[in-house]
Amino acid sequence: MSTQGAGDAAAARRARALAEAAEAMRRVREDCVWSQRITHEDLVPYLVEESAELIDAVERGTRSELREELGDVLWQVLFHAEIASRDAGDPFDIADVADGLTRKMVRRHPHVFADARADTPEQVIELWNAAKAAEKRDRRSVLEGVAPGMPALALAQKVLGKAEGVGVRVDPAADAPATEAELGEALLALVAAARRQGWDAEGALRSRLRSLADEVREVESD
Repeated sequence: MSTQGAGDAAAARRARALAEAAEAMRRVREDCVWSQRITHEDLVPYLVEESAELIDAVERGTRSELREELGDVLWQVLFHAEIASRDAGDPFDIADVADGLTRKMVRRHPHVFADARADTPEQVIELWNAAKAAEKRDRRSVLEGVAPGMPALALAQKVLGKAEGVGVRVDPAADAPATEAELGEALLALVAAARRQGWDAEGALRSRLRSLADEVREVESD
């Protein structure tokens, strides 16, 4: 089989498999009394759980576990899209989700789909950020779009990156760890210290991040 023929066959297989998954989800929503009552909000804990299981499969699972967990996350996407398709005021379905995603990725990869040039990963990131900035030009703060419900450590890395973009920096500790392993030890030791004092480590970091966000918005308002 030619390269073109193999590519066409693979594309057809993907389209068929995804269509069958979407149809299975439609049937479940139609005929399963539990699924019929589920809302977007009801699904949030399941999405968090499935995402965590996918991360675990990436970090230490087998290939079969990774494939299965990817499927579970895909099912969550299909479930949300099926619920959305039945919304009386503003319906959209999985095809609308996929179309929007494709258009966004095409815009953000002009070195692939247009005539822009990017020879290094750094240049790719520059193009990505420029396209994203153009899409979000009506945003009033670099912090818009940052989900406050993220786990505190992940949120901290996100907010620190946004803050540095407007010139607000938090200096590392003078005795900062030299490796990721040392960082893990240091973080665990800090959590242990918080636990000994009866403090909420997650809450403490979130509190500091709120004040950092205030600093960012103050700089933006000047």
